[in-house]
Formats: sequence, structure tokens, C-alpha cells
Amino acid sequence: MDVPGGPRLTFRVLGPLQVQGTAGPLRVPPGRQEVILAALLLETNRIVSTSQLVDLIWEDNPPETARTQVQICVSRLRKLLVDADGEVALTTRPPGYVLHTGAGNVDAALFTGLVRRARSLGEGGDREEAVRLLRSAVTLWQGDCLTGLDSGPLANAARQLNEERLAAVELRIRLELELGHHDRLVGELQRLTHEHPLREKLHGQLIQALYWSGRQAEALEAFRTARRYLAEELGLEPGRELRDLEASILAGELPPPPAPPLVRGAAASGPEAPDGDPAALDAASPAPIAESIRHETVPHQLPADIADFVADGQRLGTLEKALSGDGRGTVGLAAITGKPGTGKSTLAVHVAHALAETGFPDGQLYCDLRGTTAAPATPVEVLGRFLRALGIPGQLIPESLDERAEMYRTRLSTRRVLVVLDDAAGEGQVLPLLPGSRGCAVLVTSRARLTALPGAHRVELDVLDEDRALELLSRIVGGDRVAGEAAAAEALVRTVGRLPLALRIVAARLAARPHWTLASMVQRLADERHRLDELAHGEMTMRASLSLTYEGLAPEDGGLLRLLSMAQAPTLPSWLAGALLDDHRPFPSDLMEPLVDVQMLDVAGVEPSGGFRYRFHEIIRVYAREQLAAQHPPDVRRAAFARMAGGWMHLAEEAHRKVYGGDFTVLHGTAPRWRPPSPYVDDALADPLAWLDAEQAALCGMVGHAAEEGLHDLSWDLATSLVTLFEVRGHYDLWESTHLTALAAVRRAGNLRGTAAIRASLGSLYMSRNQYDTARQSLNSALDVFQALDEPMGEALCRRDMALIARTNGDDAAALELYRRSLADFGRADDVVGRAIVLTQSAHIRMRQGEIDLAQKQLDEALDIYEGIGYAGGRARTLRRVGQVLLEQGRNDLAVLTFTEVLELCRDSGDVIGEGHLLRDLGHAFAMMGRPDRARDFYDRAVSSREQVMDFSGGALARLDLARLLTDEPGRSRKLLVPAVEVFRERRMTRELAEAERLLGAC
Repeated sequence: MDVPGGPRLTFRVLGPLQVQGTAGPLRVPPGRQEVILAALLLETNRIVSTSQLVDLIWEDNPPETARTQVQICVSRLRKLLVDADGEVALTTRPPGYVLHTGAGNVDAALFTGLVRRARSLGEGGDREEAVRLLRSAVTLWQGDCLTGLDSGPLANAARQLNEERLAAVELRIRLELELGHHDRLVGELQRLTHEHPLREKLHGQLIQALYWSGRQAEALEAFRTARRYLAEELGLEPGRELRDLEASILAGELPPPPAPPLVRGAAASGPEAPDGDPAALDAASPAPIAESIRHETVPHQLPADIADFVADGQRLGTLEKALSGDGRGTVGLAAITGKPGTGKSTLAVHVAHALAETGFPDGQLYCDLRGTTAAPATPVEVLGRFLRALGIPGQLIPESLDERAEMYRTRLSTRRVLVVLDDAAGEGQVLPLLPGSRGCAVLVTSRARLTALPGAHRVELDVLDEDRALELLSRIVGGDRVAGEAAAAEALVRTVGRLPLALRIVAARLAARPHWTLASMVQRLADERHRLDELAHGEMTMRASLSLTYEGLAPEDGGLLRLLSMAQAPTLPSWLAGALLDDHRPFPSDLMEPLVDVQMLDVAGVEPSGGFRYRFHEIIRVYAREQLAAQHPPDVRRAAFARMAGGWMHLAEEAHRKVYGGDFTVLHGTAPRWRPPSPYVDDALADPLAWLDAEQAALCGMVGHAAEEGLHDLSWDLATSLVTLFEVRGHYDLWESTHLTALAAVRRAGNLRGTAAIRASLGSLYMSRNQYDTARQSLNSALDVFQALDEPMGEALCRRDMALIARTNGDDAAALELYRRSLADFGRADDVVGRAIVLTQSAHIRMRQGEIDLAQKQLDEALDIYEGIGYAGGRARTLRRVGQVLLEQGRNDLAVLTFTEVLELCRDSGDVIGEGHLLRDLGHAFAMMGRPDRARDFYDRAVSSREQVMDFSGGALARLDLARLLTDEPGRSRKLLVPAVEVFRERRMTRELAEAERLLGAC
């Protein structure tokens, strides 16, 4: 059986059963096949038992051959769907069958998702967007659910969906009434009450709409019509809600209608896939297997260029020539140095943008080395970041500086990449980051002169000359304004010492106040001559310049600027302003913008959610910190910091919940959270792992910052919550550094629970690094404390990981006993994900011991858990084990389908290591099916996938697999085996080395 992949099929059940393929409608034979397909579509991605299908077709009188006939129908349906090249798999899963397809392919699933999203928005106060989604949901219907299908039991399921449709309509009308749209709803409600005369809620909504539209008599008549119908048809009086509504109208006590909202300038963004636009779902669908080999990653990390950059042509030419290698056949290397505020970073970014596309088409790497801060970036940290940007998974990045540098140089050896290293502390920070390829170039900025940087072209910046200073002033405040006060403009740039940062600050004040003259600004500066005299000589003069803008701020803006200086993140999300001021307004960026207007903050970019991010210039941050210490008492600073830290904790906690489908497999502390606005949280965490990736530096920094401020409970809680990111992305160095920082804090505070939680998490880290003795010690230490505290979740996590160590060491009996006790602990903690993880891991032992049925039972239970909560990562890992069980059973076709599904999940999550595993699994499956051509194809792809991310041991294993199939091609086998032998020998993989050498000898 070929692996399915290709254009999407779409299914409709909200009306007559329809299947649409790329070539048009697909005819499903009427009768049993229609009933079976409909039943599977109503339970998409969940098992429908054979017994249930028998009951749907024959109800109470099935023939003896019923189960066989169901199998035949399923087989025909499977062939029909595969022949149509749809992204759908109909698989056999005891005790029945599962139809696997995306939620966007089935109108019922899409309807349910839209309604769920709308309810959430309505509860959060966004009624207009909720109404829009509900209207979209109802338009999916083309009649009653499964119109024309002859199955009594199936009709019951269809009736439930029909009821949900009416409930969605009633919800939408309620929200529209709350928005003040009563006048436009009357006609629709009159039709709906005629079509559904027994729905008292619709009658009540019609009465409200009529009354609020000034039609009191008609409202009362509508009540009498409803009462008359209920009495005639059912012999009942209207319910209390309708009776109370009539009484309120008669007494004149019905509240006035809500005012209609102001019309917004732009439509709200649509829902996230898979609950939104089907076109968006199409764009997000997995690529077919033929496209599984990824293109090389091309990083584009440069910050934005600035529009009002004032160029020095000679200086630009010197830098461009230096970065082009100057014809010397070596790495182009240039260093921009100078004192603070002279525009080093601005010049570097401008030059990099000018050269990016034409000179360095293979990408641009950028890193702020934080050389002027108390915690400069280490070369190990920067190399890890660059390697990830170049497509190397975190799990494959080595620990040592030398090994990372070697991998970095290898990755760049055939590329033309520009590396920008901003704010270097000194040569020692830069040297390990230099590529070895002459096709690459490096541009460094630093306050130090970097005279020991070999072969570097150095450009030292000073203040602007007068012409360029006037040009910069003209670009910011306007050429006409400068020309109209030429003498004042010249005096102004001289007064600020022609320092770019100081000039930009003063010009920003003038631009924000067009009624001020340039001469008046010169006079204002002259009043503070002492400080302005120092402006051209260093930090003290910069403080004086900054004070001019700072003193012009409104009191609330100045207070925010001071509090923002506590944040140590590279860039600042807008919600931080709300947290620091304890302001819960829906658009906290409004608090930041006044500071942007006077350039005390810069807009650093736009988040995926649409919100802005901001950045301090470091000198402004230092100045704001001085003002913070002088003007805010310690208790105010502590309270603001706790809210800021609580905001990061809340977001990290929510990200974990979204990844795992709930608050599973993690311990939490008792530190208070601060909740950013719900719409911001929903948008920011639409892709929780992407958010964790983007905020990695800020979150890790907050672990240490919280520890320094004495918030030890939050420090350990945040550190362990971030394992969600560390584990998936392989950030083992960050895992260790954050945990050791938090561990020191909880020890100082005598926090036993936090200490045990950190030790347990470190045990998992050491296991990932194959440091099993160290892991066992850490886990035992944590387990002792958890037992003393009677903390079942902690005990469960420790025993689960200790079982994995025993399993790795070959002690299956000990592992199974630990898994048994861990299951009991997870049961006490009411943690279903923890239970599913243990079931999946122990099933691998059962499979290895030949207990296939028990292994399958455990995997089925784990899958049910993962599918129930929507945890895609756990489902993928379990499904891979299911595929391996199917291979053990000789059910190769189903194994191929299962591996294919997991491969798509890996692609969706960006798991390139998992993708390499699944390509190799598919090679094994086709080899066992006696289809060597397909097996060779997948092994070839596995080799390419592994070696592309420099996973050479994984690539060597796939080379060995492929060589086993190529005994009739000795030349190609030799080319495959020679590098594999070297890897096996280097990694001491003795069993694989022996087989590779045997095959090599036979070539």
C-alpha cells in the first residue's frame, strides 16, 4: 500500500452527506457505505466500534455475516478515499475503525470549533467578533444534518447536531441583543418562531426585540401567540422566563435597550486554525511525503533599518569593502567602535541591510552580545542560538564551546552569511564566533577599540560633523522648519555636541511640539549650560541630555519609564506596562506610546499577535533606573516587580496548559500571578511553543531576576514550567542554568518543595544527557522530600524517570514496578497525561517481551487520553509505538498509515529529529512488505534528513539500513558504508560497526 498524501478531501454532514475531491464530487454508494462513512465522520479521529456500526445499519436484527459485511464496506470506502488522493486515512483500530482527517476537512468539526471559539470570545466581552464567528458557523449548514440517510440510531446523533445549530443561533441573537441590534432582528425572529414554535427562548428574544424597537403592543401580542400555541400543542403554560418578561413589560420595568457599539475602524482578526477560515486550514495542512526533505534554513535576523539614517559615503564604502573580503581571500571582518550614543549599532544595521541580499544571499545572523551589561552573552550561548537559526535541532547541539564552534564553522563552510555582533565586550567574546569560510563576513560593534581582533578593519565613530547633524535634524523635524531658522538650527546642533542620541532626543521634542521654535529650544538648553557642557564628554553629559526629555514627561509617563527599567528582557511586550502599573486596560500599548513619541522607548517590532514590542536604549535604561531608586520607595518597587514577574509566570503556565491540553505533569508554586488582557493571551499563545521560543531570553532572565529579588517560589515555578520548551527544543544548557539559579534561591529560603521540584527536573535533564548515575542521585533526593511532604505529583514524576533509567539499563522488572507505582501516584494526583506517558513507556517493555496485546491495550488507553485533551506531542510519540506494534504483528499496511500520520505531526511541530526517525520507520515497514524500491526511497530521505541537521549517528544508521538492501550494487553500498563505519567507530557503536564492516568487506 502506498502512503497517502496529496490534495485534500472535504466532507459535509450538515445537510446531505457529500464528499468533495479535487476532481469534483465523489460518489459514495448509497446504503451501508453511506451510513458507515457518516458514523465515522461524526466521530472523526476517534474509534467507532464494529458493534456500533452493525447497530447503525441493522438496528435490532443483524445477520450472522454482519461484521464481515461491515469489514467489506470499510475496505471499499478505504479504497475509494485512497484512490481520490485525499489527506485522509481510514484505519483499523480494535475494537473498530478510525477515520483520520483534519478538523478543517469536516464541516461538523469546523462548525463545533467556530461555536466554541465564539462562546469563549462572548464570555470575554468581544461580542462583535463572537457574532461574526457564529454567523460563519451557521452558513456551513445546507439543511438538517445527514438529510436522506436511512438509519434510526444515526438520526439521533444528527438531531443532536441540529440542536447545537439552533443553540448557536440563539446565542448569536442574544449577543446581538446585548449589542443593541434589536431593530434588525425582528424579522429574523418572526421567521424562527414560526419554524420552531416550541422554542421558548426564541419567543422571549422576539418579545425583547419588539419591545426595545418601540413596538410594545406587538411584543405583548407575541407573548399571547406563544402562550396560545403552547397550550394548544402541549397543554402547558409558558415558562417562568416568558411570564416574567410579560410582567416586566406590563409594569414598565423592562430595562432600556443597550446602546449599539461604536463602529470599529477595522474588522477583528479571524479565528485560529483549525476553528476558522477553511482557506487558512488549507494553508496549514501538512505537505505530502515527497516534500519531506526540508530546504536549508536561511536566517534573516537583522533588526529594522531606520528611515532617517544620515550616511557618510566614505565610511560606508570602507565598511562594504572590508566586509566583501577586500580581495584577500579571507573572512571579511570589520569593527565599529566609539563611545555611547555615537550610532554604532545604527550604522552596523544600515550597512548590513545594504549588503544583505546582494552580498550575502544565504542569510544574516544577528546577536546583541550585551557587552555593556552585567551579564554579557557567552560565546557558548551565542553559538547555540546561531546553530538553531541555521537549522540544527537543540538536541544535536554539543555542550562544549569547541564542539559548537566546529559545528558552526562547518555549517557556514559552503554559505555566504553576514554575521552582525552588536555591543561586544572584547575580543575574547568575538573570536569563537568567527566563521572559517571566506564567503562569510562579520561586523562587530563595541565601546572597546578591539585592537587585538586580527585582520579587522576598524572604524571609530565620533560625534557628527555639522552638516550631517543638520541633515539629521531636518529629517526629524522637517526641512522647511530648519531652513526657516538656520542660525538657530546651527546653534542647536552645537549645543548638544552633535551627539546623535542627544540630537535625536531634542529633535523628537520639537517634532512633537510644532508650535515651539528652534530658538526657544536653544534657550531652554542654555538654561542648563552646566549639564550641556558635559554633553560631548561622556556619561554625565548624557544624563543631562536625557533629563531634558524626562522632565517634559507627564507624571504617569515618567512613573512608567522608571518602572520599566526593572525589566531585563531584550525587548518589552506591551502587557508589561499594564502589569507594572496594575492597569488592566485592553490595549496596554497605549501606556507605552507617549514614551515612544519622545524616543525614550523604541518600537522594536510587531508580535505575531499584532501587538508592538519595545526596546530601551541601554543608556536611557540606566538613567531611568537612577530615577527609580530616587523616586520610588522599596515597597512600591517590590510590588511592581512582583506583578511583572507574575505576568511572565501566568503566560508560561498558560503556554504549558495549551501544549499539554491542561495543567498536567508539572508542579506549581504559590506565587501570585498577574493576568494580562485575555485577548492578548489568546493571540500570543495561539502557538504556545512559538511564543515560548520568542520569549526564551526574557523568561530565562526572569528566573534569575526573580531569584535576586527574593521571589524564590516564583523562580523555581517558572524554571520548571519552561521545561515545556527546553525538552522539545533540546535547550539543555538553558535547562541547567535556569534550574541551578532557582535551586540556589530555594535553598537559601529553605523552600523544601521547590528544592525537590528543581532536583526532580534536573534528574530529567541528566537523563536526556545520558548521565544516569547523576540523574538517579538527583531523583532519589527529590523523591525523599516528596514522600515526606506527601506530594503525589512529585513522587509520580520521580518514579517515572527512575523507571526509564532502569529500562535503559536493561532491568525491565524494576522498571515495570516503578511504572506501576508511578501510575498509582499519578492517579492520586488526578493527572491523566502523566498516566498516558507511563502507559506509553511501559508498553515498549511489554512489546519487547512479546506481550503484544497488553502493549496495544496500554497504547490505546494513552491515545484516548491524548486525543481527549488535544496533546499532539504525546499522541505522536504514542502513535509511533502503535506503528511498531503493528509491524510486530505483521500488519504492515496499517503500520505505514500510522507512521505517515506521525510524520505529518512531526512536520507540523517542526520536529526534524522525529521526522528522521519516521522516515526510517517507513523504510523498515516497506522493507518488511517486500517493497525494496519504496524502502530505499525512505532510507535515502532519512539519510538526507539526519545529515542535513548534522545528526551523523542517525544518518549512519540509515546508511546501514540502505546498504542492506543494495547487495546487488556494491559500488553504491561502499559509498554508503565508508562514512558510516567512521561514525560508528568514533561513537563506539560496536554492534553497528561490526555489521557495517561485514557488509563493507562483501562489497
